[in-house]
Amino acid sequence: MKFGKEFASQMVPEWQEAYMDYSQLKGVLKDILRFKQQRQASTSEGAGLKRKMTMYRAFSGLTRRYSNLRSPQQHDLEDQVILVNAVEQEEEGQSAHQKYQTKFLMSSDEGAEYELVFFRRLDDEFNKVAVFYRSKVEEVMKEADSLNKQMDALIAFRIQVESPFHVRDHLSVPVIVPPATVTTPTTSRGQVAHMDAIQEVEMSSEDQLLETRGEEQEEQLSAAKPIHPEIQNRNELNGLKKRPAPLEVLKHVKFNVALETPRSTLRGILGDSKAKDLIFGKVELKKVELQLKRAFVEFYQKLRLLKSYSFLNLLAFSKIMKKYDKVTSRNASRSYLTMVDNSYLGSSDEVIRLMERVEATFIKHFCNSNRRKGISTLRPKAKQERHRITFSLGFTAGCSIALLVALILVIRTRQILGTPEGTKYMENLFPLYTFFGFIVLHMLMYAANIYFWRRYHVNYPFIFGFKQGTELGYRQVFLLSTSLAVVALAGVLANLGMEIDPKTKTYKTFTELVPLGLVSIIILIVFCPFNIIYRSSRFFLLCCVFHCICAPLYKVTLPDFFLADQLTSQVQAIRGLEFYICYYGWGDFKRRENTCSTFTVYNTFNFIVAVIPYWMRFLQCLRRMVEEKDRMQGYNGLKYFSTIVAVLMRTAYDLNRGLGWKVLAAVTSAIAALVSTYWDLVLDWGLLQRGSKNRWLRDKLLIPHKSVYFTAIVLNILLRFAWLQSVLNFDVSFLHRKALVAIVASLEIIRRGIWNFFRLENEHLNNVGKYRAFKSVPLPFNYDEDDEGDKDE
Repeated sequence: MKFGKEFASQMVPEWQEAYMDYSQLKGVLKDILRFKQQRQASTSEGAGLKRKMTMYRAFSGLTRRYSNLRSPQQHDLEDQVILVNAVEQEEEGQSAHQKYQTKFLMSSDEGAEYELVFFRRLDDEFNKVAVFYRSKVEEVMKEADSLNKQMDALIAFRIQVESPFHVRDHLSVPVIVPPATVTTPTTSRGQVAHMDAIQEVEMSSEDQLLETRGEEQEEQLSAAKPIHPEIQNRNELNGLKKRPAPLEVLKHVKFNVALETPRSTLRGILGDSKAKDLIFGKVELKKVELQLKRAFVEFYQKLRLLKSYSFLNLLAFSKIMKKYDKVTSRNASRSYLTMVDNSYLGSSDEVIRLMERVEATFIKHFCNSNRRKGISTLRPKAKQERHRITFSLGFTAGCSIALLVALILVIRTRQILGTPEGTKYMENLFPLYTFFGFIVLHMLMYAANIYFWRRYHVNYPFIFGFKQGTELGYRQVFLLSTSLAVVALAGVLANLGMEIDPKTKTYKTFTELVPLGLVSIIILIVFCPFNIIYRSSRFFLLCCVFHCICAPLYKVTLPDFFLADQLTSQVQAIRGLEFYICYYGWGDFKRRENTCSTFTVYNTFNFIVAVIPYWMRFLQCLRRMVEEKDRMQGYNGLKYFSTIVAVLMRTAYDLNRGLGWKVLAAVTSAIAALVSTYWDLVLDWGLLQRGSKNRWLRDKLLIPHKSVYFTAIVLNILLRFAWLQSVLNFDVSFLHRKALVAIVASLEIIRRGIWNFFRLENEHLNNVGKYRAFKSVPLPFNYDEDDEGDKDE
């Protein structure tokens, strides 16, 4: 693989614009090479058979070694091609930084204008990378200081919970402080950019916990305890102020109350407080440790990305300068790369030192000094593709296609659809199996989405918040969907081939219970606690479903409202579960008969079930509107409320079949469809922007073919109006009514699958525009001194 492709593949997707534009610089080098080739071609054509100029030069072979005695310094000065200068600049609201400018010393040469352009763009790219890297390092240093305070509070909290009657003040506390030992290149004013990263004051090995027998004995012990000379010298070198005793920290600390659970939400509504007093208990200690552990893992991932960013850009500058030397036959790379190595990007080691300190702190305080466990947590291994998954995928896909072809042949040869048994099958068993069809189709669309997200570098694991290494690839999702399709199609064939008993006029109980058995197996697999069949993904899905059901009591995150949007396209599947209960609970499944439509309770739940997904999204929008103070979420809630009214009107018309209900269903459905279509295209997809670079699209597009976006727009509009079938009562002679309903529902699932790709593409581009590549992890403790500082500001 060429370096350009490898460089692009290893970029942090959200930081693409902050990396060196390798392809642009390579394009300038191609222009230089093209100019030189044209010049050489014209020179060779004009030369003809003329004698070379070297034939007329004086013979100097015997005396050359005496006339060419020059010092290496003089040789370097004569061969020097560029001169790099550093200029200090100060921008408003930012700290001073150095900007590098390259002076090309061979501007009199023919074609030098191309090389001037190259070095001008090279300087722009380097300054861009250096400024971005410095800003990100400053951010992680501030976060390191915040984690330091959290660790102070955690150690004090542990002492208070685990050994409340022991002497504590002589114990040292691990500290994450902004250090003075690691400094950046100083400016002309002598300003120091950063101090040390993580400095952990280790507990002395001779420290032991002693029981106290009164305040006097405790004071004597703490006063008699000498400070270790090494710790004292280190504190003096770093200029650290006298730190308070570990338990003194707890006087300035409270619990952060994040409104993320029903309990915290209700407390926030009633108490209107963002912090609460500490409660010293083992349950609280465990919660604090879990929160801080997550914060450390996420912080370490930031450091790894920063380290990779620095390394890749340094390598890119080295590669492009070597290419320049090769194309121009000059020796400029040494001078420029020396500047790169001496710059902040090449010489600073804050990130590396910080990573080492984070590893040491995490291993000691969260992994009980088990280095292997700590490193495996901080550096999860990339998931490897297995050949057996590919083989199983091909096998199940082939089986599902074969079963589908067999099903079509059986129906055609036996002419089942035109018989009374076929009508019974369509009225009773077909709705049971369409439930599996809707799920399989949705999973296939999701697998296709994953494939194209990866192809166009959409960072979907970060957007959804998947734990690193646990996200499913398109092969795994496709394998699950085809496996479910094989089982469902086998059940369809088993029920389709059964004949009624002429004596009892019933079917065999075992085969009639096949659909119910399949649903039960799926439910058992989803809730299975054992580590099989992608347990982490199953539990993540269940957690999101639970958050959707409990809306608006849980804080709304992207996976929650994204899943709720998927459920709005699975209304017929949810109604299928309702039909399962009615058919096997109150119907005569042995005779393939049911009277569900005559039950008032069933019809009432038909209304409720259809509204549930839209109601969840409505409540989520209200929560976000109140919490984020975003009026657009209120308008989004009105959109879902209009859809709720439209669904209720269509369901009422489907049950009553009156002209008034038909008019109400048509009007409300038209309003909901128009509003939803506008919201999909303009706000969710970010398209139809008149002033953008790409007419009627958006400024940035991941797919190079614009026709794909216009095709998706047209399909979204057409499929949004698929509800016309239920209002206008389209009658297709060769299709059963249940089959027509299933086709319309499938079209909605396909529309949702298309919507998913462009919705996440727009979200990814928003993250790229804000360089947002990290998750914000809530911290457990809130310092009173921080609040005071905020008030002063």
